[in-house]
Amino acid sequence: MHKRLYLLCPTDCLESIISNTFKYENYFYTSLGNSFAPDTETLKSIKQLIEKHHIKEIYFILSMDNQIVLDAFGDQNFSKIAGLSNFFIEIEKQNRRSEIIAQSWNRQFSIISYYLNKKIKMLQLELNNLSNGPIKIGGKMYNKYQDAFADIFSDLVCLEKYHLN
Repeated sequence: MHKRLYLLCPTDCLESIISNTFKYENYFYTSLGNSFAPDTETLKSIKQLIEKHHIKEIYFILSMDNQIVLDAFGDQNFSKIAGLSNFFIEIEKQNRRSEIIAQSWNRQFSIISYYLNKKIKMLQLELNNLSNGPIKIGGKMYNKYQDAFADIFSDLVCLEKYHLN
């Protein structure tokens, strides 16, 4: 059976929706706002889980109405929670950059895509040396009004700031 690991925000409560939508053997790891940080202990646990259960795919998933993400775009009441300060800084920085090119209706999707793509790259780098072969890592966003998951924008669409002289 196909096995997947999903990295989720616990405030989204998506575990049962994922299990009903994706008929695989599903495993879950949660962190607020998907602020997953690849520290030594976390990576060790994830690597053990991947090797023990022969997981071949990992997905970062956030809901479009995630309370942590919405707060990052608004009042930032959760910014004092340990581990979220970098997340809030990153969202704010990308929000300023995206005002230049993104339409308001897809700005949030673009920013979350950028953020999840950054997490994907970080995790891919850490998992490259696993012995059980390559692992596909992707990202999805859940829209509760459509009851559907959408693939995040490609890394090619996401903005990174460069200075040319």
